[in-house]
Amino acid sequence: MEETDRRRHARYPCNARVKITRGEVTWDATLHDISASGMYIDTHEPLWVRTEFSARALFPEALSVTCIVRHVDAGQGMVVEFTELSEESRMNLNHPIWRLSHP
Repeated sequence: MEETDRRRHARYPCNARVKITRGEVTWDATLHDISASGMYIDTHEPLWVRTEFSARALFPEALSVTCIVRHVDAGQGMVVEFTELSEESRMNLNHPIWRLSHP
């Protein structure tokens, strides 16, 4: 089965800054695409599969989420799934997804 057949939600390409925080360390990366359940982050320093971390995507309304790494492309990026979304984060996620799906 192809990976696209397993996806629960459509992915939307985007180019936004994202701040990744794990423990006391924070670094910048680039958001490649986003869906209602996760995102692909371009980074030369991806985390390990099953690592949990916090991310803050810098859209006009900042999106703060807790994520877990599901797949790593060594030296390129990582696929992450949202593990916790507050009501505010869910609302902030819906706005950029709606804008990206209605160009």
